Amino acid sequence: MAIPSQFRLLGQRRFLPFYLTQFSGAFNDNLYKNALLLLIAYQTTGLMGMSVNTVINLAAFLFILPFFLFSGIAGQMADRYEKAAIIRKVKLAEIGIMALATLALWLGWYEGLLVLLFLMGTQSTFFGPVKYAILPQVLGEDELVGGNGLVSMGTFVAILLGTIAAGLLMGLEGAVKLTAASVLVMAVLGYIAARQVPDTGVTLNAQAVRFRPVLETWHLMGVAAERKPVLGAILAISWFWFLGAAYLTQFPNFALSNLQGDETVVTLLLSMFIVGISIGSMMCERLTRHRITLTPIPWGALGLTLFGVDLFFAVPASPEPSTWWTLVTDPAYIRVLADLVGIGVCGGLFIVPLYAFIQHETPENKRARIIAALNVINALFMVVSALTGIVVLGLLEVGIPGFFLLISLVNGLVLIAVWRLRRRAG
Repeated sequence: MAIPSQFRLLGQRRFLPFYLTQFSGAFNDNLYKNALLLLIAYQTTGLMGMSVNTVINLAAFLFILPFFLFSGIAGQMADRYEKAAIIRKVKLAEIGIMALATLALWLGWYEGLLVLLFLMGTQSTFFGPVKYAILPQVLGEDELVGGNGLVSMGTFVAILLGTIAAGLLMGLEGAVKLTAASVLVMAVLGYIAARQVPDTGVTLNAQAVRFRPVLETWHLMGVAAERKPVLGAILAISWFWFLGAAYLTQFPNFALSNLQGDETVVTLLLSMFIVGISIGSMMCERLTRHRITLTPIPWGALGLTLFGVDLFFAVPASPEPSTWWTLVTDPAYIRVLADLVGIGVCGGLFIVPLYAFIQHETPENKRARIIAALNVINALFMVVSALTGIVVLGLLEVGIPGFFLLISLVNGLVLIAVWRLRRRAG
């Protein structure tokens, strides 16, 4: 008898409340972060004597810094204590942070909003290990790939919707107050969903929680390196986040400089990329036949290279001013969209089986710490991605299509690595 589709999990209490909790959190993170960046860019002339560009980069740094500081502690807590209880406490903390954010938005206290952005990053740091470590406890082995596919799809769709919502709210009269109310309401809804997450039981783990920022994060690397196939899977996922960050960061300038597009073109590019990831994530369950296998990984890596190379050749040499409608009706631009969807689909095929593999191959009493290590390396790769973009686009003066071509060709080396990983993991 055929095993039912992964979508049946959305009708079950063991999965749905958790799914809604993580979806609301990803949405709220991106709504708040993007709204704040837009406020800084368009409604201030800089803060604390710094330019707008400096403040925007500082904001990005403050959000990612907690992953380096607190991931070790977050992983220890998620391994030692009951995971549903941690989820509820983290979401309760989000309400407090967003209540303060609401007050800061109403008062126009932008320096305080930057501090709260750091606290939002801290909250995300403590939620991250639980988010993926809980899945093997509530899902069967034959459901793990499908469940990860749903989580991946939900996360990226929430990122898209949160980004779009921030842009829409900033265009309305009374944007600041509407944003303040929205982030607080979303935090409350996330906590309500978290209250329904069933208890998972306490893992037998004598690991003490040591409050040593940075040092405990460094110790995570040793835990992650205990099994080479798992470490290889972690590095492969982090490489995808390097690629993803490179594409997402360049979309605004790519739309303006290479497609002569308006702001609707940026949204369309982002949408096509995320729709592709969602489709690829949903395909994984059927392609793996509900098994924990790395078979789709090399094909996903190959597609990332081929579609990335084709994107370089698809960019019009002499673009004319365009809107989103131009891109979906003009064959010269449709190829660009098709490549972005293809890159997204292959990205979904690439990362979902890797997440399931890591969850399956790690002992329960260390799983959250290994997921925390993954989050740290992801953050590190995204920082390196930003620095690479600065060097290639700024110092070497390579165009954005050339940058996309370069990282696609480098991905060919990753293809060789993941092919070996697949053979070693069986």
